[in-house]
Formats: sequence, structure tokens, C-alpha cells
Amino acid sequence: MDNTTTRSTDRTTTTLTHFAAPGGVAPGAGYTHVVMGSGRFVAISGQVALDESGGTVGEGDPAAQARQVFENLRRCLAAAGATFDDVVKFTYYVTDVAHLPAFRVVRDEYIDTVRPPASTAVQVSALFRPELLLEVEAFAVLGAVRE
Repeated sequence: MDNTTTRSTDRTTTTLTHFAAPGGVAPGAGYTHVVMGSGRFVAISGQVALDESGGTVGEGDPAAQARQVFENLRRCLAAAGATFDDVVKFTYYVTDVAHLPAFRVVRDEYIDTVRPPASTAVQVSALFRPELLLEVEAFAVLGAVRE
């Protein structure tokens, strides 16, 4: 089943179509298998639980780290004129998949859980600082600018 949404501002229109479970593919839990759209592509580098001065937030606390990561993502998206509604794909790099439930609870405070973005989670042996538990990159699509 597909679900198409259109979002317009004074100068842009974005249409995103979500295919939660394409034929022959099992439905995902908390993500969409395929999201397509037209417009301007935005790539957000992997965000980690660092505050604006570079200090680690929530050492040893998966939920606190996820909250900082999603706040950093929110700020990066805003810099591009985007919101979480424009995100079509997340990639999660986690040091322990056992933390995924805590990360998802926080993520669900930021995204539309009815039309979630596509996503991939990968367990890694370490991130660039040993106290970091999560890194998330995002891809978004903004509407094409109308003249």
C-alpha cells in the first residue's frame, strides 16, 4: 500500500510517496521500505551526542544520547530549511543493537510514525569516540522552488 502526501509553502511543493510494504516484502516495524519524492536533495552528515561545544551528552545513557542526536539532526535540517517531515531516509550506526528500543522511543517523538522514513540500522564495533553509542545520518527532500 502506498501513501502520498503533498506539502506546500509559498514557494515550494514537495510530494513524498511512502511504500510501507511493496508486494512480496514483509512490512517493516517503525520504518517504510521505500520513500520517493521530487525536489531538492539534502544530505545531513552523521550526528552524534555532542553538544554545541563538543562535549558528550548522556554518557552511558542510550535515550539521552538519542535525544541529543535528534536535536542535532533537527538543527541541521532547520539550517537547510527542512524538518523531520522532509526526511526520506535515516541510517543508524549503533554500538549495540540492544539499545535500538531506547533509540526508537526518542525517534518517534520527532518523526511522523504513520509515515516513517526509510531506515537502516547497522551495528558497528565503535564510533569515533568510545563513549558514543549512536550516530545517525539523514537524507531529506525539499520541494522544488517555484519561480
